[in-house]
Amino acid sequence: MKRISFVTANYIARQAGYNLTGGWGAGDQATQAHFKPVETFAVRFEEILLDVRAMGFEAMDLWLGHLHWAWATDEHIAIAKDLFAKHGLAVASLAGGFGDTAEEFEKACKLAVALDTGVLGGMAQVVYDDRPAAVKLLKQYDLKFGIENHAEKTPDDLLANIGDGGDGMIGAALDTGNFGSQGFFDPAEAVEKLAPHIVHVHLKDIVEGHKTCRFGQGRVPVKAYVEALEAAGYRGFYAVEHEPFDHDPTEASKASLVMLREWLAG
Repeated sequence: MKRISFVTANYIARQAGYNLTGGWGAGDQATQAHFKPVETFAVRFEEILLDVRAMGFEAMDLWLGHLHWAWATDEHIAIAKDLFAKHGLAVASLAGGFGDTAEEFEKACKLAVALDTGVLGGMAQVVYDDRPAAVKLLKQYDLKFGIENHAEKTPDDLLANIGDGGDGMIGAALDTGNFGSQGFFDPAEAVEKLAPHIVHVHLKDIVEGHKTCRFGQGRVPVKAYVEALEAAGYRGFYAVEHEPFDHDPTEASKASLVMLREWLAG
């Protein structure tokens, strides 16, 4: 089912042998260092794709740690495109941070277009600092930018950041776990307020703080979110997100995929 994707940021701790003690920044740095050399990129990138495909996913949200607009060359991109085609994987979105300036944001837009995805999901300071430039680029490249809720405690906070929506080019990349980590757990309210603006959905469950887990084992009513979104007419991707620092997310992600397929089929 190509409405379900795997966020490759789930592998944040992979290069640390699932013993990530330096936090997210350390995992990001180690991942980029591993994937940046073009001489080894094909082998290393294909390992990720093979694992994602083996779990049963047909699409993925490509985290910028694995292919970043700041260092991706034409050769990196050509290799990635060939491998996506070889393994029958669609790119549901690019996930991460998309720059502080219009120049950086345009690099991210060009990468998205090259990989045949229409969504940037995450953060971009330029959207706040120079919204007209960001909107112009999104229109030029025919892309949607979804603001992923992080510090926002409620849907109203996220709506405030979406603002005028940039002529429909700027919306929400709803992250259920991030709302949960802020103490907000009401799917009905979130979907009612955000539905017209949602361009992508990150499904994440948490057990405490920001510690993620398999769907159904934590505090977030993930199934209720899916039911509310489907009832509201959402027909975009659901990204399975689980980013443990101390163990491989494969088995939990496979279990979450099975559950999500059942919810969407029901």
